[in-house]
Amino acid sequence: MIAWLKIGSRNLIKNRRRSVITILAIAFGFSAVNLFGGFQEYMYRGNRESAIYAGCQGHLTVFKKGYLGKGRLDPTGYLLTPAEIRALEEICRKNPHVLLVTPQLMISGIVSNGYASTIFIAQGIVPSAMDVFLSESKYLKKLGVYFEGRKLQDDKIYGVAVAKDLARLLDLTPGAYAVAMSTTVDGQMNAVDMEVFHLFEVGIEELKDKWMQVPFGFAQMLYDTRGADRVSVLLDEATHTESLRDHLEAAISERGMNLEVKTWNEMSQWYREVKNMFDVIFIFLFLIVFIIVVMSVTNTMSMSVVERTREIGTLRALGLKRQGVLLLFAVESILLGICGTLTGALLSFLGWGWFNWFKPTWTPPRIAITIPIRIEIVPAYLGYSFLFLLILCLFASLIPARRAARQNVVDALGHV
Repeated sequence: MIAWLKIGSRNLIKNRRRSVITILAIAFGFSAVNLFGGFQEYMYRGNRESAIYAGCQGHLTVFKKGYLGKGRLDPTGYLLTPAEIRALEEICRKNPHVLLVTPQLMISGIVSNGYASTIFIAQGIVPSAMDVFLSESKYLKKLGVYFEGRKLQDDKIYGVAVAKDLARLLDLTPGAYAVAMSTTVDGQMNAVDMEVFHLFEVGIEELKDKWMQVPFGFAQMLYDTRGADRVSVLLDEATHTESLRDHLEAAISERGMNLEVKTWNEMSQWYREVKNMFDVIFIFLFLIVFIIVVMSVTNTMSMSVVERTREIGTLRALGLKRQGVLLLFAVESILLGICGTLTGALLSFLGWGWFNWFKPTWTPPRIAITIPIRIEIVPAYLGYSFLFLLILCLFASLIPARRAARQNVVDALGHV
């Protein structure tokens, strides 16, 4: 085999200009696929952690059955009772992979500064649970915490967080007071005083001038209830999501509770849309690379067949079988693939280093802050790309190699 490698490498060196162009085509294709794959992985991770941690949604969310279908029309009719919340906490905390089980209550109503009023939508969550969500996300830690003022506190249920655009509408600043008004679960009008603890950015355009985050106790007080509309479950690893879901559904069914469990990706339509979009772009890019590599290798091998017709005829006259000719071209194409992918890996690492060094920034859709663009190094992508491009180079050389192997020996020797 060493002899075949020597012959193949000498043939590539003999036609170095064409070989270099082919190697560069493979290298740039390899690099493009892996750099985009690294950016894609960064997007997936960012959106995944945003869905799980930034929105305090957790890996699993438990609702009253039917809440997602008709809960918007009658949200108070689908509240989890305190007994159901305690049962869920008891079930989840037996699992070693569960970090946090916390109830939440979405509320809406009117907020007023005494002179002007507007509608609001708020997420009621235990402040200490919110801290756990943020502390568990490596991605959000790198971005930092973007708010003006002080954090919400468990023992101060009147302290709330207000979106900056909503605060601008009502001239609210950290330390200002306002009143939140809504109907209770019994249909009575209720009002609760609130103090603005901090202001924060909201990336979703439709919620910029409506969104608030309030302590869970504040939301319960405004709705005059002891229940919650959901329970969020945070795990130590996303890989345990499906197994815990099955366990939780079995325990819920065993206890006869009328509840349903949703995973984080089922709850995050934005993540699914982004993933589908980038999957299509990645496939499109890979098809372009596929075409470039196939055409480059096929062209190189075809030109080699034409230029080396007499050489092939001489080898056949000396006793080299057709399989030997096929093997010779296969070795050459494999060597082209190895050189191209190794060069492409070097370009990928250089691109990764450039992004880490210069740290270009951008403002992603639905995020109101500027963040650095990151390229992840994904070993699986590197490995799969290496193997796929080698196989691609091998198959691209088959047509010209078979044409070379089938040449008539006499005609090949007389070729000019």
